[in-house]
Amino acid sequence: MYTLTSVQQLLKRDIKVELICAADSRIHIEANNLGIMLHPVKASGYFHPVTTIQLSLLIRNNNYSIVHTQVSRDLWLLVPALFLANSKIPLFLTKQVGSFIVKKDFLHRLLYNRLRKIFSISTAIKNNLIETTSVKPENIINLPNGIDTNKFVPDKIDGMKVREEFNIKREEIVIGMLARFSPGKGHEEFLWSAMELSKEYGNLKFLIVGEPSRGEADYGDRIKQLAKDYQLSNLIFSGFRGDTPEVLAAMDIFAFPSHSEAFGISLVEAMAMKKPSVCSAAEGVLDIAIDGETSYLFETKNASDLKAKLKLLIDSEDTRKRFGENARKRAIDNFDIESVTDKVLKIYKDEISRDS
Repeated sequence: MYTLTSVQQLLKRDIKVELICAADSRIHIEANNLGIMLHPVKASGYFHPVTTIQLSLLIRNNNYSIVHTQVSRDLWLLVPALFLANSKIPLFLTKQVGSFIVKKDFLHRLLYNRLRKIFSISTAIKNNLIETTSVKPENIINLPNGIDTNKFVPDKIDGMKVREEFNIKREEIVIGMLARFSPGKGHEEFLWSAMELSKEYGNLKFLIVGEPSRGEADYGDRIKQLAKDYQLSNLIFSGFRGDTPEVLAAMDIFAFPSHSEAFGISLVEAMAMKKPSVCSAAEGVLDIAIDGETSYLFETKNASDLKAKLKLLIDSEDTRKRFGENARKRAIDNFDIESVTDKVLKIYKDEISRDS
């Protein structure tokens, strides 16, 4: 879905954008609702001669300046299409997810050599690209995903509406996490910490926001059963919420216990809302949170350490406030969508100028 955010940012700047996407996919439906110019294609898997020819005709018949994809698998379509169209226009890739597959064989080298630049959303992704592909490090640019910091404005959003919805008292401290119900997101560690902290404090509420993705309902059921086993009467499962800024405003402390993360967009959103956080010291997180300044980092998968770091914030309102102020500033300085788009456009223009 971040692709749609990027497209909207470019359209705001009067840049013509056309979107190639999988037909009948969620991004197809959402882009259509937004009125984005679309070219839906049928392409599941890697080799699609007919679709490749269709794309080559599309490229040949339109005066595009740039092709930019958000998924490396799309290179199997785009690179042959550009070749058939006899087009030399710059091709970019944003790498959102790491890979355990080594891609240094002849065919992958052909694909990746056609790329002008690769944007990696974190240092972890950049390192993964260097390890698994033949791409030169100088052609990889670290560029995080951005958020609209004008949407996440703590001084303009009242968290009491959500707190009242769940009967949370003003004086109670709300510790929340926002993630889909998926193995590796750290729900187990969060629940154990909630159980242990509830033995020491009588003024805590724990809020878990999110729902299972398709095929992960069993995991979601196991997490809810674990909460029952721990007898967490002060725990709230909110399900999916479309009012993320308001939900974050209702929290006093944000927990991000993910075991492994390429990036953490919900963490950035929480930081923009001035929320102090406790985060796992996972690779993708290290580009976002700063230990002792915006957050406390804990040893990944170590529930006892998570509990200890949460306790530090529970016990110190001053630290919560200081971390929150620092977090908001860091989110604006490093992850604002307008600044990220500025950087992308500069790279686009530099590459186009090289060819002129």
